[in-house]
Amino acid sequence: MIRRLLRERDIDSCRTASIQMNYFAHGRSFLAAPYFLVGTAVPDLIRVAARKSRVREKHAQEFLADENPAVAAIAAGIAQHHVDDAWFHKTSVFAQLSLEFTVLARNALPDDEGFRPSFLGHILVELLLDSALIAENKSQLDSYYQALADVDADLVQAAVSGMATHPVERFSECLRTFQCLRFLYDYLDDVKLCYRLNQVMRRVGLPELPGSFVGLIPRMRSTVVDQRHALFTPD
Repeated sequence: MIRRLLRERDIDSCRTASIQMNYFAHGRSFLAAPYFLVGTAVPDLIRVAARKSRVREKHAQEFLADENPAVAAIAAGIAQHHVDDAWFHKTSVFAQLSLEFTVLARNALPDDEGFRPSFLGHILVELLLDSALIAENKSQLDSYYQALADVDADLVQAAVSGMATHPVERFSECLRTFQCLRFLYDYLDDVKLCYRLNQVMRRVGLPELPGSFVGLIPRMRSTVVDQRHALFTPD
C-alpha cells in the first residue's frame, strides 16, 4: 500500500523550497515527502541503474498532473533536482571551489592531463558539501534513509520507466541497494570517501585514484565547511 502520498498543494510547496546538489543536499528538505524525496535522487540513481538513460526535466513535467499522487510527486522531485543543479552550478562559489579542487587534483596526479582532475574538482565540491550538511545533523540522514524505505520501489521504477529516455529495468533494485548500503555516511571519513570516489572512477571509465590522494581531502573538506553557506547564496 502506498503511504504518505503528497497532495497537489504539498508538491507545489516542495518544488519551491530547495536550492541544493548531491543526494542529501537535494533531498534533505523533503524528509516528510518520501516520493518527492526519491524523485530528487532519480537523475543520479538512473545513471547507476541504466548508464545510457536519463530523466530530463521536460519529461518529468509531463507527469506533474498524473492521477497517481505518488507518480506526480516523483516527477516533481525530478524537476526540482534539475532546477537545483542549474542554479547551484552557476554560482561563483561553486565555480571557484571546483577550479581550486581541480588544480589540487591535477598537482596530485601529475601524469594525468585528461578529464579526471576536472571531474574530481566538480564532484568533490558536491560530495563534501553533503558531508558538511550531514555532520551538522546526522539524524537527518537517518530520516533520509527511512523516508526512502517508505516508498514502493516497484512503483518508483514504473514511474521512472515512463519518463526515462531509454528502458530502465534495474531501477527498483538500484534504489533498494542505495537504501541498504547507506554509503552517504562514508562521506564523513576521508579514507571511505576515497573508496567511494574510486567506485565512481570505475563506473565512468576513469583511472582509480592512488592511496596518496586521501591526503588532499582534509584541506578540501575544511574549505567546503567554511563555504557551505555561501554555496547556497545567489550571486
